[in-house]
Formats: sequence, C-alpha cells, structure tokens
Amino acid sequence: MRLATFNLLHGRSPHDGLVDATRLSTAVANLDADVLALQEVDRDQSRSNHLDLTSIAAHAMDAPDHRFAAAVVGTPGEGFRPLTHDDDGHGEPLYGIGLISRYPVRSWQVIRLTALPVRSPVIAPGPGGGIVLFRDEPRVVLAAILDTPYGPITAAATHLSFVPGWNIRQLRQVIRALRTLPAPRILLGDLNLPAGLASLVSGWRSLARRPTYPAKQPRVQLDHILADPRGGHPLPAVTAVRTPVATISDHRPLVVDLA
Repeated sequence: MRLATFNLLHGRSPHDGLVDATRLSTAVANLDADVLALQEVDRDQSRSNHLDLTSIAAHAMDAPDHRFAAAVVGTPGEGFRPLTHDDDGHGEPLYGIGLISRYPVRSWQVIRLTALPVRSPVIAPGPGGGIVLFRDEPRVVLAAILDTPYGPITAAATHLSFVPGWNIRQLRQVIRALRTLPAPRILLGDLNLPAGLASLVSGWRSLARRPTYPAKQPRVQLDHILADPRGGHPLPAVTAVRTPVATISDHRPLVVDLA
C-alpha cells in the first residue's frame, strides 16, 4: 500500500506560474499512490483554468473513488466566504482539499473547522513586504472508510491553519473527530506544524520524518502522514519514504510505502 499527501499550490508551477492539466496529471501519476490526499485544491477557479483538479488527479491515478471538499467559496487572497454546508457551491469557484483512493470507499465524512475569528499578523515577502494582517480561512477534513487488502481503514485528509496555536487547536479537534470512526486510522495532510510537534499534539505516530518545504531545498516538514496507535489491527510496517521532486507546487509530496 502506498500513501501520499501533496499540497498542490492549485496546480501552479513555481517555474513559470502556469497551471497545466497535463503537468498535474504527470506529477500525480509519478507518485503511483493507492491513497492520495491533496491540499490547496481548486475547482472552477479562473487562476487554474476552471479545472477540477481532484478529478484530473483521480484520472491520472486510475482511481475509481475520489471526492473534493470545499473549505471556501471564492479565491483565498482575493475574496471568499465560508462554505457552511456540504453542497457543491452551486457552480461558484471553490477551494479546498481532495482525497483519492484506488480502494473502494464504504463511506465519506466531512468535518468543518472554523477559522481564527480575528486577523493574524503575517510577514509578506518581497521589497514592499512587511507585517500585514491576514484573514484566516476556514478549514475542512475529508475522511473515508476504505476497503483495503488489510481490512477497513479510515483515511482522512486535511489542511490546517497557518496561524501558530490555532492549528494546534484544530489538530486536537481533528483527532477527536477521527476517533469516532473505525480503526486503524490515518491522517494525511499539510498540518502547518513541524514533525515533532504534530506527533506530540496528536499523540499519533508519524510514518515519515522528512522535510517537504520549500520544494527546491526542503528545510521543514509541514506535510505529514500520521497513524493512530490505538485500536484496530496494526498497520503494516513502513518500507520506504520519499519526497520526490515535482514540476508543480512549492511543497514536495510525501510518499510512504507500507509492506
């Protein structure tokens, strides 16, 4: 079984700033994952050519089961409103996460996480940068119960807040919610937390310790694959960990092979 998580940066290449469906398909196909969690995913956004990035990735994996979960309606950094229900946004531009599986999915569940209610100071890069007050986005968790060769497994994807402290609060909320679903449980995603802190806060075991950001010369691990040590049959042993170079995104994908 191969697990992977990948922050797509809405499919944009850092080399030319373009979003290309073929480039995205190739990057995903090269991972050859059985279960793939995606973050910073667009659907019907003009900046990504109105593409459905989750569907493109699922087709590249030849995966029968996939789902996109929107966190907001609109475009982060420009204007957005929270999505407070589980509809499709009625044809509006959406931004969120995706989860794709080559294994059959028994059921899906969406868990919504609230944004920090006040603006947070963020350092803006560039010559005209400085400290700016940034509006945090609502976040979402997308969980699926999978029928795998090892039996049923709960796999969940998420992308937590960049705001220190608030992302810790969100991670604790995620763990509480996932513990209501069948074990064994795996959490995949960009947690915006370093590896040691993510494991400490969650109490879950990290299946991979490898820096993933920034993509060109990774220095910190923001992207994680965590396993709940409690309940259920034990997961197979980890046999390989990779952070391959991709032609898209400012993150490296994190890939874990289980025996």
